[in-house]
Amino acid sequence: MQSVIPPCLGPDPEVSQPGWTVPPGAWDTHFHVLGPTSQYPYAATRKYTPPDAPLDACLAMHNALGIDRGFVVHANTHGFDNRVDIDAVTGSQGRYLAVVRLGEGTTADECRRLHAAGARGVRFAFNPQHGGTLDKTVFSHVLECIEELGWFVNLHFDGASLPGLEDWIASIPATVVIDHMGRIDPSLGLDQLPFQALTRLAARSNIWVKLTGADRISKVGPPYSDVVPFARRLADLAGDRLLWGSDWPHTGYFDAARMPDPGKLLRALADFIPDRTLRDQVLTTNPLKLLRVAL
Repeated sequence: MQSVIPPCLGPDPEVSQPGWTVPPGAWDTHFHVLGPTSQYPYAATRKYTPPDAPLDACLAMHNALGIDRGFVVHANTHGFDNRVDIDAVTGSQGRYLAVVRLGEGTTADECRRLHAAGARGVRFAFNPQHGGTLDKTVFSHVLECIEELGWFVNLHFDGASLPGLEDWIASIPATVVIDHMGRIDPSLGLDQLPFQALTRLAARSNIWVKLTGADRISKVGPPYSDVVPFARRLADLAGDRLLWGSDWPHTGYFDAARMPDPGKLLRALADFIPDRTLRDQVLTTNPLKLLRVAL
């Protein structure tokens, strides 16, 4: 019997304001463009079916928040088809770059073409809730293909698995970006093994952490007060290697009451990083540093 792929909810088109002034040149380093599925069909292996969240809706969200630049990050719902991301880069007229998904058939020539089209990173998303698995042989092959390009490697995993992944992540000879604060469970406290592993990794000069997904790890909801101590610890440890992202359109939500508001997520960043200078750095200069762009 064929399993039914459940539909999940789409984002609220109304975006609140964060309550503080977003600096010019701010980046959203983690969001997805989905569909339209008539042009970019979803993979048959997806865990759920989101409604279309096309480029124009994404641009409208960023315009409402005053976000100028961003990384459109490949979502597992689109399988290994990167066209939706690359076309979003083109359609953004210079505002977006892409983080793509690659597999065992990847070639160095393909990566060079993707680089010319605006790709700057490759994502390995193997959090079981959202689909995808980690094949270290494929990972090593892809790493060889992108070696000359200076791309970063984006990792999304389940927080409970972090202690077992720590040594492998530390051995990766490339710039590594960890999604969603490592998806640690804030209810387990600052001394939990997954967060201790994350802080050890974050202390390494080639490892970056996204202050994204507060809605996914929080047990209390907005303003995500239970996430604050973890974000502040990371800011103290590696403020020059932190990034912010909206995670729009917030795939995998089935309860409308839990659907995040990007404005509230941006508002929470002021609690995570009260120091305005550092907060502006996270939004503006840190992404450029990740890209090795001279300021």
